[in-house]
Amino acid sequence: MWLIYNIVLIVLILLATPLLLLRLVRREKGFGHRVRQSLGIFSVQELEELKNRRCIWVHAASVGEMVAASPIVKEIKRLMPDYPVLVSVLTASGYKMANNIIGGEADVIIHFPADLPWIVNKVVSRIQPRAFVMVETELWPNFLAALRQHDIPVMMVNGRISDKSVRRYHYLGKVLSDMLSGIRLFSMQSNIDAKHIIQLGADPRRVVVGGNTKFDQTYTEITTAQKQEICRMLRLRPDQPVIVAGSTHKREEEMLLAAFLQARQDCPGLQMVLAPREISRAEEIRLLVQQQNWVVAKRTALTEEPDDRPDPDIIILDTIGELGKVYSIGEIIFVGGSLISHGGHNILEPAAHGKPVLVGPHMFNFKEIYALLTGRDCCLTVHNQQELTDTIGRLLADRELRRRMGENSLTVVNENRGAARRNARHLQEMLAGKTQSD
Repeated sequence: MWLIYNIVLIVLILLATPLLLLRLVRREKGFGHRVRQSLGIFSVQELEELKNRRCIWVHAASVGEMVAASPIVKEIKRLMPDYPVLVSVLTASGYKMANNIIGGEADVIIHFPADLPWIVNKVVSRIQPRAFVMVETELWPNFLAALRQHDIPVMMVNGRISDKSVRRYHYLGKVLSDMLSGIRLFSMQSNIDAKHIIQLGADPRRVVVGGNTKFDQTYTEITTAQKQEICRMLRLRPDQPVIVAGSTHKREEEMLLAAFLQARQDCPGLQMVLAPREISRAEEIRLLVQQQNWVVAKRTALTEEPDDRPDPDIIILDTIGELGKVYSIGEIIFVGGSLISHGGHNILEPAAHGKPVLVGPHMFNFKEIYALLTGRDCCLTVHNQQELTDTIGRLLADRELRRRMGENSLTVVNENRGAARRNARHLQEMLAGKTQSD
């Protein structure tokens, strides 16, 4: 099975080579750097912070895993400040996210090496980490084998295994058993995930339930004065309700505009903030809104407009880093990427502000958190434009329902905090030699 895995991996890389070369020729920003590091080639300067110091290596595949990794990295630095932390990612978006949210905590951020024996052996031999921490289920056979050969302890944090994954992993046979035997500690998100990893062959004595570290992500706390300033900047009327639609995608804006039109009939002072997932679409959305005869303004243009202009009905948030704060002034929050088959976006951020949250049915990228929030009546699911319209109307008409959903949201977030600290302590104990199987 090991031979088959390596042959398949090499074939896939060979098939992808023409596309990789094309992207290199086009000098796509950051791509050459990513390829070089994926091949295990690092300059002295890139690893300077690790010189003569054995690091803790934390690996997160992409954006979602990086959100989970961020609180862990911060806790590791707090509990074990003498140990440098190296963070690796697989994707370009994950690399950007890592630099944005833990650039100040991580000593080194790199692209993960390709899982080929001669590459991973070289990288592990050069870096010689004190421990390797994988976020969620990042099982790379050759890399884990290299860690085992160098006697480097491995810990899985935020581990999750779906029913479908259990069936799929069984086909790996000895490759899977070799990988699992090389992991010193499995810290799983839930009892179900713990049961699944044991079914796959993990030693039950090495399995703990550590919780979901995404609840420990630091969300912006906003004072009353800051809320008033946000309303002033966005030309929002403080005595009227606001809908905030975050991380929206194409086709979702049309449904939101139809729902907004209906809601305005019952609530004439209602305003809406639209925050597209890709801010490059801001002008396209502005024209769409303008065609429907709404007064519309982009956030970046508001400071240039004279004060005597009428307040906008719809504001397009075409900036990076402000959405988390803007959620705090919404009466109702819709989180996009969910009415289309994208998989949704982060619903913890508005929940942490104590807001009622609406999403579409396509939340498969956040299914655990989605199930928790819907199960506690913090989050409502709408399947189409009519349900979106009806639910917004119901929430606007029922202040008590909004209050109750918001309180439930805060309760759920607060109840589930602490996983990052637990996992960092588990890591500390593992490094001290106190594993579950001892």
